[in-house]
Amino acid sequence: MQAQQIGIWVTIGVYLLLIVFVGIWTGRKSKSVADFTVGGRQAGAWLSALSYGTAYFSAVMFVGYAGGTGLKYGLWGILAGIGNAIFGSYFAWKVLARRTRDVSARLKLKTMPQYFEARYGSSAMKTFACIVIFVFMVPYSASVYKGLASVADVLLGINYEICMVLIAVLAALLLLFGGYLVQARADFVQGIVMMFGITLLIVFVLRCEHVGGLAGLAEYARGDHGFTSMSGSNWVALWATVLMTSFGTWGLPQMIQKYFGIRDDNQAKRGIKISTFFAFLVAGGGYLIGSLCYRFFTGDEMKEMGQDYIVPNLLKETGLPTVLLGIVLMLLIAASVSTLCSVTLTASSTLSIDFIAPRAKMQDKKVRLLTKILCVLFIIVSYVVANTDTPILDMMSYSWGIISGSFLAPYVLALYYKKLSKGGAWCGILGGFCTAMVPAGCKILTLCGVENASVVKLAGFGPQFACAAMIISIILCMVGSKIFRTESDESTQEFFYKGVVESE
Repeated sequence: MQAQQIGIWVTIGVYLLLIVFVGIWTGRKSKSVADFTVGGRQAGAWLSALSYGTAYFSAVMFVGYAGGTGLKYGLWGILAGIGNAIFGSYFAWKVLARRTRDVSARLKLKTMPQYFEARYGSSAMKTFACIVIFVFMVPYSASVYKGLASVADVLLGINYEICMVLIAVLAALLLLFGGYLVQARADFVQGIVMMFGITLLIVFVLRCEHVGGLAGLAEYARGDHGFTSMSGSNWVALWATVLMTSFGTWGLPQMIQKYFGIRDDNQAKRGIKISTFFAFLVAGGGYLIGSLCYRFFTGDEMKEMGQDYIVPNLLKETGLPTVLLGIVLMLLIAASVSTLCSVTLTASSTLSIDFIAPRAKMQDKKVRLLTKILCVLFIIVSYVVANTDTPILDMMSYSWGIISGSFLAPYVLALYYKKLSKGGAWCGILGGFCTAMVPAGCKILTLCGVENASVVKLAGFGPQFACAAMIISIILCMVGSKIFRTESDESTQEFFYKGVVESE
């Protein structure tokens, strides 16, 4: 065991040195706020697509969601991975990438709140978006910590808190080196590691004695925990998870900012195929592994260990070779650090550029320094939240639900619907926000000692309320635009749509 752990640490050490080298080498090119936040808009298709994918999939998916869906739905949980590839990657890039790139480049936008101000002419909307993004990105960031820490705890025996501190330090260093450009270059390396690692992991897990190869997989599929019959409520819960983790990315600022940094229209079109392939391989493989949990443990055993520890213990039981175990941990570190960097940079740059800098009338150099300071602060706050007793899946669903529920409709519809008004956008934002806050508010009450059964139950309905918030927000945007219209809405539209993206 001692020799195995040394081999694992050596593998991880080589990876970390490579990432640090990439950070130092690339960081020298980051000189302005635009370089720090959108990479000077010089990212090619591979860089953009892999940066998008690594921000999308982290240990939250591999550990929290893969284990949770496997426990509840068996092989049906793979639908989440397929949905992420089709709706969260292919259609997201097809519908959003080119138009968002065009708008952000033409209007020199660096953040989502700036997008809202440019489209709707509302500084209040920009301020509201700044605060919501910074505050409610924290639970998602915290869930990333917990996902990787649970793996390290089981496979390496590292203290939970020590592991989270190491993750925080690595993420902070990458961001302090130079922001988006460093992160994108590191994401490219980490994306290759993730594709290579998940391919090997699928092969070894399927071949292990617990699964029994393709024949064992076929037998499992026919069994009680394979493609099992499910109740109506289970189907609703599953599809809520699929839709939230797929369409939720359409309204997340850390994903949208990947489109801001794309070099040109051709790179945006190429990124569609690359992003979709990456998602099918990584998300499909991750959920497949989680869905095999009943080949390793009984339902009672999994409930006792907790859903956040199902996949880590599954990997431990697989008996992976030392080098592959190191690669798997590299995969999870790569995925988690990439996501943590994306979330941190997005939240911190939003607060510094759109909220603090205009009020303090700060120069470019000071804004860049402030953004770095806020990145470190955000990472520390996320670490504190990660130490609360909240499952990974719940923390992520609260964050995605509130942010996407508030901003997906006014962001996406603005790209296509010219009659969307400022009043309509406010209706959608506030309606989505209030809807998605229900389970998060209930969770806060339970942490304060409230034990009412209804409150506890609602706290676990994060995905359902997230989907409801996105739908309600779209409806309210459309209805509100019919009711609340002013002359200023017309002038804003002419400005925003002056240079429409070329059609296919």
